[in-house]
Amino acid sequence: MRDAPWLTAERARLWCTALGVAMLAGVAILVGTTRGGIAMNGMPVAGDFLSFWAASDLLLAGRPADAYRPEPHIAVQAALFPGIAGYFAFFYPPVFLLLCAPLALLPYGASVAAWLAVTGGAYAAATRALLPRWGWLPVLAFPAGLINIRYGQNGFLSAALFAAAAALLEKRPVLAGIALGGLAYKPHLAIAVPFVLAAAGRWRAFFACGATAAALAALSWAVLGSDTWAAFREGSALARRALEEGWVSPEKMISLFAGVRLMGGSLALAWGLQGVLTASVLVLAMLAARRRPGGTAEVAVIAAAAMLVSPFLLDYDLVVTAVPLAWLLLAGICAGFLPWEKLLLVLLYIWPLAARMAVEATRLPLAVLAGLVLFALALRRLRAAAP
Repeated sequence: MRDAPWLTAERARLWCTALGVAMLAGVAILVGTTRGGIAMNGMPVAGDFLSFWAASDLLLAGRPADAYRPEPHIAVQAALFPGIAGYFAFFYPPVFLLLCAPLALLPYGASVAAWLAVTGGAYAAATRALLPRWGWLPVLAFPAGLINIRYGQNGFLSAALFAAAAALLEKRPVLAGIALGGLAYKPHLAIAVPFVLAAAGRWRAFFACGATAAALAALSWAVLGSDTWAAFREGSALARRALEEGWVSPEKMISLFAGVRLMGGSLALAWGLQGVLTASVLVLAMLAARRRPGGTAEVAVIAAAAMLVSPFLLDYDLVVTAVPLAWLLLAGICAGFLPWEKLLLVLLYIWPLAARMAVEATRLPLAVLAGLVLFALALRRLRAAAP
């Protein structure tokens, strides 16, 4: 078990193929059982995407600020799917609203398909660049991708930006910084970015990242107007209520904050422990980056840290872990796997398949444990490679 000798490259390829076929079958079943845009559970297919589509509809109608106001946003959703329960809120900054602009130009189903095809293609291409010749297999078969497809979410886009940065940082740091700056659409995933880039002395990437984020914010302000940014700021209080009052199912969330709340901990305890974890992870990531271990390794550490430092993380965000997993896999192939590393990589790879069921069954923050294991593996690999 320590070295997992049974897990050969050939077996890994076969299992990834089987997993990929199973995922394709799952997508086919989801599509085949959808009627009028409604899935078997009675909710809109790729339900989270409804938030994006409705925001786009309001923007195209000349009312972008209304994407952040529950009443008009709900009205668009109810008009598209009368009688649905619940509300799919839009908590993203106007940078992402601008990206969503064309979505409502297509009917809902076609828009979902186009969104997942474009972002999924970007994810596959960027992540594939980090792996050996047969690397497309584990990329396409990664179970976290199925979760992202099920909800019509933006996990593919986030992973694509991290993967592009990982592939580019060493030789084309400005382009890597631009890719990381693209995370301005979902800034809580980028908390570790400036800290690690600064610690590693990646100043060209650091400033390119900041300039890109600022440019995207300025562009969204110019196109959408100051009223939209004001509405976003006002809506931030609603986002905090959603987090603190459990509007999002705790089983779907993967942060320590959500884990503490899942176990009945108070808000003060949840915020306190999350703060300690965030600070600790950032310090450890910076110490690791000071050794300047290489561009791919540094971004892999950033991506692994991203799964721990924010209180608002959901299971579809696990697609981002494809980047540190790919780096660890390639490092193991090239330099040899460390004790227990191969087995733990397998478990982390398939973890998204069982994540929600395991949390529901145990009522324990197992997702945080998985995130800690991944982060620890990344740090251990860096120490092993240090001269």
